[in-house]
Amino acid sequence: MDLAITPTYRAWTRLPRNPVGSALFSVGMCLRVPYFATVLPRVVHLEPGRCEVRAPKWWGVHNHLGTFHAIAACNLAETAMGLLAEATVPTTHRWIPKAMTTRYLAKATSGLRAVAELDAIPDFAQVGDGLEVTVPVSLRDASGAEVVHAEITIWVTARAGTPT
Repeated sequence: MDLAITPTYRAWTRLPRNPVGSALFSVGMCLRVPYFATVLPRVVHLEPGRCEVRAPKWWGVHNHLGTFHAIAACNLAETAMGLLAEATVPTTHRWIPKAMTTRYLAKATSGLRAVAELDAIPDFAQVGDGLEVTVPVSLRDASGAEVVHAEITIWVTARAGTPT
């Protein structure tokens, strides 16, 4: 199925592929979803089915051990998943998070890179009463070790008046 270009993905593709374009997109995303700003996210890659977001380790995400706080890591995971969904789910449909399972695998002593990636993009034309889509998100530290793994389930439905 050909995916129509969503407004979020269109905005990403219109900006230059450099740090300035990434920063502008990231600031705009945080203005739209202010809670994401708490982790200072930087979107570095976005396409239907895949999103990569980085966040620095700064005092605002520290826990009592001085490492990346578990809930801040969840926020980063949800940022990557949300942008993936915004770039993937066509405008004829809507999505909402339904569940999140998180495994904390190791202390995160550096900034993190979150990659949300679908194995296959669903055929949204076949979505009737709704579809659960589970988005895996891997969060890795500066050495490349996976420190957090999340599975975020979203509920996708056709907008009213959309033929299925």
